[in-house]
Amino acid sequence: TLQWETLGRQFVEYEQVAPFLIPEEQQRRLLDFLPLFLKVWEESAGVIVFPNIQLLASEVSKLLTKEIKKNLNGKPAEEARLALEQLLQQKGEMEDGHLLLKSVYLLSQTDMRTMWNIIGSGLPAALMQCLYLFFTFPLRKTGDDEKTSEDDAQTQEMLVKIMINMYREEQGVEELLAADKLQSLIIATASLWDQCNHSWKVPAGRVLRTISKAQTKNSIVYLQAVDCIKIAIQNLFKLTDTLPACDVCEAASIVLCFVKDSYPISSALLTEFENNDGYQLLLKILLRCEGLQQNGGDPYLDEILDMLTCLTTCGKNELKVSGNIVHPQLPHFNFERTQSSGMTVKNLQAFQVLQSIFQKSNDQHLCRRILASIGTIWAWDTVNFFLLEWTLQPINQFTDIIHFKPHPVQVQFFRLVESIVLDLSYVPHEILKKIQYLIKENVVPFCTLTALRCLLSVTKKDLLFSDIFRDSGLLGLLLALLRKQAKILRKSAGTHLPGLEEGTEKELNAVMLKMVAALTVGCVRNAVVLKDYGMVPYIKIFLDEECYRSATLSILEQLSVINYEEYMSIIIGALCSSTQGELHLKLDLLKSLLRILESPKSHSAFRTCSGFNGLLSLLSDMEGALQDPPSGLWAAVGQNRILELVFYTLQGITAALHLDPVNSNFFQRNGLFEKMAEDLESLGCFWTQGERQIPMSLEKTRTFAEFLDATFCSSEPFPMWLKNCIWILNFLDHMVKGTLHLESYFKDRKPEMGEASEDDQEGPQGQEERPDNKLPASAYRLRGSPEEMWEKKDCVIVHPGAVCVMVRLLPKLYKEGHSQLSQEIQCAVVDHIQSLVKSEKSRQVMCGSGLLSTIITSCQDAFHNESHPLHLPLTRVFEKLASQAIEPNVLR
Repeated sequence: TLQWETLGRQFVEYEQVAPFLIPEEQQRRLLDFLPLFLKVWEESAGVIVFPNIQLLASEVSKLLTKEIKKNLNGKPAEEARLALEQLLQQKGEMEDGHLLLKSVYLLSQTDMRTMWNIIGSGLPAALMQCLYLFFTFPLRKTGDDEKTSEDDAQTQEMLVKIMINMYREEQGVEELLAADKLQSLIIATASLWDQCNHSWKVPAGRVLRTISKAQTKNSIVYLQAVDCIKIAIQNLFKLTDTLPACDVCEAASIVLCFVKDSYPISSALLTEFENNDGYQLLLKILLRCEGLQQNGGDPYLDEILDMLTCLTTCGKNELKVSGNIVHPQLPHFNFERTQSSGMTVKNLQAFQVLQSIFQKSNDQHLCRRILASIGTIWAWDTVNFFLLEWTLQPINQFTDIIHFKPHPVQVQFFRLVESIVLDLSYVPHEILKKIQYLIKENVVPFCTLTALRCLLSVTKKDLLFSDIFRDSGLLGLLLALLRKQAKILRKSAGTHLPGLEEGTEKELNAVMLKMVAALTVGCVRNAVVLKDYGMVPYIKIFLDEECYRSATLSILEQLSVINYEEYMSIIIGALCSSTQGELHLKLDLLKSLLRILESPKSHSAFRTCSGFNGLLSLLSDMEGALQDPPSGLWAAVGQNRILELVFYTLQGITAALHLDPVNSNFFQRNGLFEKMAEDLESLGCFWTQGERQIPMSLEKTRTFAEFLDATFCSSEPFPMWLKNCIWILNFLDHMVKGTLHLESYFKDRKPEMGEASEDDQEGPQGQEERPDNKLPASAYRLRGSPEEMWEKKDCVIVHPGAVCVMVRLLPKLYKEGHSQLSQEIQCAVVDHIQSLVKSEKSRQVMCGSGLLSTIITSCQDAFHNESHPLHLPLTRVFEKLASQAIEPNVLR
């Protein structure tokens, strides 16, 4: 602060004596003051406490302007350019010119009032003359160039920053017009780009773009009066044939900036641009830019495209078009109510340049930028899509040539088409017809695939498209193509034919199936069409290929609405004919079956198509699958996957029995609960080898709920056989209650094209992984034990046969070397069964089922041996049942 006060007093003294000094002495006093000013500035980190800063700025700027004019006066251009450089350069001790430049540079960054004083000094016009000379006349190189390059760069940066700070103000641009060098510099960029000083190209561009953004009415009139844009265009036409495309883009972008930025004030420069073939120039330049992005890209190309996109909204008159809306349309579409934001297309000439580039060029970057520009124009105003499509028809015409474009362009184009439906809620019937023709011709398979994905996406928008694509013949076309592919698949019968089903073709088949699935979802009429085409035998061929399976099952599920028996016969048949290694196929079929069994109407068809026997056969085929250690083919499959198959099989049985007395009676009457128990026993985790050692006392007495909890989330090292047994008993427990089909313990697996199946990657190391729980592992504790939940809900046993299965498995809960643990889990299960028959309704169900004799037979060792640990718990179970009216001989 003290230094600033001292400086302030010195400057006041200068002000007082300056009027009485000759100009040379006045100048010397000011130049002596400036080094002190700069030193204090640097030491105070730019914090200024100088009340007379505006006056100082005015004095310094006037002196710098005077020095520049003195060095320019009466000299040839090249000599003047050299004199200016010597004036402004720093050489050893700071020269007067450089001292003035640095002072103005610092003062121009202070406040607006100070900047106005600098502008009013005449400096804007003087510096424009400097910039013109520096840009236009390159200096001859000398041996000292490398030493001075760093100083030159600093000087250049200060000069440019001062100009940018001045010219961003309208007042600065107005002052600039005092000299005639603005139009000279603009024209020079358009004519001397290859001959100019290369180090001044970018700085000149920065300054001119700054001026462009601050144009005024007077500056526009000035540029128009001297035909600046006209001459620049004529010169650019000549450069286009000789210069590299990137250089032409850089030069043209500067001229186009003045055209675009001036429009909000006056349309004069745009009119001059249009009247002198400006759009033809841009088209010529842009078409020369093919391949430019492969060499690292060009920001000026992108700038031209952005400005051209903006010019599409520059016009005096609104476009008035009345299009013919083709029906049907989506219910919520109403063109009359479409609100305009004002950013509508008014300049079709500018848009035609974009359209022509896309039509004539196959350059990936150019084409993608054009599509992005169209998307931007639509985003500005929804009406723009209709204005363009009802006049120039860009998307309609692009559809005819899109298969010639690079793949990324095709993808982006069809996403743009999707947005017409998804974002604008409009159905472009003509465009969709052309896309359908593209699919039919299949000239380029990748393009066909991308087009079909586009139609798949819009089909999911509304059921209306199920009718549109049926009536247009697309559904029939897809069915014919799928029939052909199904025949090829059937002919190959698992063998690999060279070139068959590879790459894009395989993906195309998958998307065709997804499309047919989407067209049949919720549309019975389309399902009938599929059936009438005789497609069912062909569709089911695709079940064997995992990448086709999800869509194929979806189609079959839609057909089930017409004929449940046909669906059941296909699914049950496929389950029964599947091999031991086709685990994923079985799981996918079972999940599909569960979705259909949600409808009670399907239960009868399931029973008549031998559904129960089919599912039980899956369990029979898994004999020994849960042995520890595993053997045979099962050794390559994680035990969590095997448990998943057991779970979904039991889920299917439970779903078919749910609230269906006929199926329940059928299952029990035909001894299928007993069959299910036999099949579960044979899985390999239950004891099947004769005598067992029975401990007389137990060290621990955990409940079944505690065993469940430990299996789900505890780190307690239960042996694998016990974990598997507990899982199966848990499944049966939910089956008893009739809720197993509502449970979810395993994550859905959704393989995509090219994804390796999990079984291929999972080896013996993964066999001890538990299934993924839908609920967190601690949920069992948080919800309370199953016995507590049972009592709270006062639930009734729904399937007493499942209780019989649990009781039958009870003696099988054993493993040599784990007799104590075996007896503990047995007691826990018996106690749990005892909790199941606490309610009177449950006891009535059990006694009315006629299954008590089965239970007694299953555990006769425990009943006959009073010292057996299970004797007392089982006796208590029957004591509870004794309160019901049952046959005395059964109890005996």
